[in-house]
Amino acid sequence: MRILLLGATGRVGQRIMERALMDKHEVTALVRNPNKVTLSSDQLTLLRGDVCHADVIHAAVSGMDVIISCLGTDGGTVLTEFTPLLIRAMQAHGVNRVVTVGTAGILQSREHAGLLRYEARDSRRSSTRAAEEHRRAWEMLAASGLRWTVVCPTYLPDGEPQGSFRAERDYLPEGGMSITVGDTAAFTYQVACADEYGECRVGLAY
Repeated sequence: MRILLLGATGRVGQRIMERALMDKHEVTALVRNPNKVTLSSDQLTLLRGDVCHADVIHAAVSGMDVIISCLGTDGGTVLTEFTPLLIRAMQAHGVNRVVTVGTAGILQSREHAGLLRYEARDSRRSSTRAAEEHRRAWEMLAASGLRWTVVCPTYLPDGEPQGSFRAERDYLPEGGMSITVGDTAAFTYQVACADEYGECRVGLAY
């Protein structure tokens, strides 16, 4: 399988890259600084560029089977700038499958019908800026006609996969408090490879 990996130098992205290369997939990683990528493989292609440039995204998407994006908000508007560019590139090149990593804040609130967790303050975070950015990206994907999945982990400490986590469509598993980077990466990779959980957000927690 030909995978375009975005956010490959981040905590989750690095682990997805390791697993995909171990499984002998062809991985293309679009990064701003290739020197931050420590892995080397015949199956790995590094592209240098900015995800917010349309020509860069169009070139990277061409010929791919699936897109995996682990991009964060980067303290600004990178997700809302990048997502429409990605959608247009995927549509232009006939690439249909995209899996992204979001935040549990954009899952549905269990206690307040019709609200997202960040709107209902279920997550108890003082700032909602990042959740609002993730929400706009998710809404654009949902309206795109593509086969999309947004993986939404709760509190994300470093750690190896435990394998005993819970996943739930559109909601955070009840009582869930954390999920390691290792398990988040493993689940995201699995969803992309097996084409599971299409057209939904997926809450992750132990």
